[in-house]
Amino acid sequence: MASCQNKTSPITAQQVVLIDIEKLNEALLNFKKNANESNDTHILQKEFTNCRLQYKQSEWVIAYFIPETARFINGPALDELELAENQFVPPNGFQVIEELLYPKFDAKSKAALIREITVLQGNIKQVKQALEVISITPAHIMDALKMDVLRNISLGITGFDSPIALLSIPESAASLNAMEQILPTINHQKSKAVIQKINILIREGKKYCNAHPDFDTFDRAHYIKTVLDPLIPLLNTFKKENKIESISRNSVINPDANSYFAINSFNVNAFIPSEEFVYSDAKKALGDQLFYDTKLSKDNSRSCSSCHNPDKAFTDGLKTNRSLGGGLLKRNTPTLTYAGFQNAQFWDMRQLDLEKQSADVVGNIDEMHSSIKDIIPIIQNDKKYFALFQKAFPEATKVEEWQIQNALASYTRSLNLFNSKFDLYMRNKTDFTAEELKGFNLFAGKAKCATCHFIPLFNGTVPPQFKKTEHEIIGSPEDKNGRKLSPDMGRYAQFQMDQLKNAFKTPTLRNIEKTAPYMHNGVFATLEEVIDFYNKGGGVGLGLPVPNQTLPSDQLNLTETEKKALVAFMKTLTDIQ
Repeated sequence: MASCQNKTSPITAQQVVLIDIEKLNEALLNFKKNANESNDTHILQKEFTNCRLQYKQSEWVIAYFIPETARFINGPALDELELAENQFVPPNGFQVIEELLYPKFDAKSKAALIREITVLQGNIKQVKQALEVISITPAHIMDALKMDVLRNISLGITGFDSPIALLSIPESAASLNAMEQILPTINHQKSKAVIQKINILIREGKKYCNAHPDFDTFDRAHYIKTVLDPLIPLLNTFKKENKIESISRNSVINPDANSYFAINSFNVNAFIPSEEFVYSDAKKALGDQLFYDTKLSKDNSRSCSSCHNPDKAFTDGLKTNRSLGGGLLKRNTPTLTYAGFQNAQFWDMRQLDLEKQSADVVGNIDEMHSSIKDIIPIIQNDKKYFALFQKAFPEATKVEEWQIQNALASYTRSLNLFNSKFDLYMRNKTDFTAEELKGFNLFAGKAKCATCHFIPLFNGTVPPQFKKTEHEIIGSPEDKNGRKLSPDMGRYAQFQMDQLKNAFKTPTLRNIEKTAPYMHNGVFATLEEVIDFYNKGGGVGLGLPVPNQTLPSDQLNLTETEKKALVAFMKTLTDIQ
């Protein structure tokens, strides 16, 4: 008689996910128990660390499938603003708890700590309920894992979500565990070679993190170039070999790009208002002619290029430019390079896209004092212009305002070269000097620049979804003496909420070498002055009254050598013409 053997079904991806969520829940239970029983800082910080590491092993799936809840599990310890309703939601989660525990726990905060852990437990319960019923397909898993690699590069290793405890390096190792666990559950074609390569990289990455856990001295450039970014093409190969379809919840990143730093990695059309505004070279050509035409201003004296000079990375080199009437404009002229990768325009973020931005500038009484409507006959009555228009909009029967706005916006969307020394270094086409390498690691580490200027766009558009462009309140002074806060209220002019007083968009640092002077009011003439301001802790560090400053007010304690290295690195962000 043949013996019967029970065959064990292989564990599914969903089961792996739920097991990790349960481990996180158990860690939180232990944390809460110790919070009730002890005031010992060391004990509580150890429990917190355990919870953080366990969360990082589940973050790839929580942030992907349940992003709104993820925001209140591991978002910044800042109020979530609902601008349309003029309301805000106080923060919860790990970063709020971190502020209670570090650098030292105060027993007076016990009730607050227990309350925050309880809220966190409730959010994890919601996560578990959601993950029990959703369909976690191989296509979604591959997309989520790739986004987690991008998150690790841009946020995870920079201290973005561990600003005080500085657990970023061991947390990065924990996030790699997830990939090692989950890929075998969807390896239906038994792709041995590629999964072996992935596992070798993962283990090398974990080993490197464990051997170099110190936040300030960790070599992020080495880690990104030898572990994190090389995982992307291997994941693409794994997906292809397992015949997993390509999907993407992230329209910004090309799903087929084999590097975060590839020249084709970013899709500028992800930021257009709707489909009819899609970028084309023909639209760019029309916008190029319009951009340099003084007829766009009411008195024919000024073009867009009058304030956005291509030789200065589309800025003007002035503290603030002059108005048409001869007075000074209120704010510094920002660069237009990489402006297409933002969800808000202008320092005060008053317009959401480049189409509205162009209309705002043309119609501004102090800047061009015209209107988009007045440009229509310029195009219709000029043979060269109209020929360009017909190529740009071949189905159009007449010139309309939205098409002019789109043409100008399309020209701006073309100003993204991704060919700086930094880009070439990340593509292994050139080397950094020792000083530039030191500067990058400071930028993404000790100096904490990358917690607001996110790699690789170096602006405030938050990876890996890129759905939100952030503002910051840094307390810029009125003049370089630093004795008085700038009176410009920034975003507060549009939304009267205390959290927005002196709030300004986080701009890109690409081409920063060419775009002096700096800040919304052009207060600093050099990069050295900017770094010194941040090194002192922003406005609060200067002794200015900035109660809502979002920039940490602690001194960075950068040495003169470190400051020079930071400047050297930032100069590698200049596009090579």
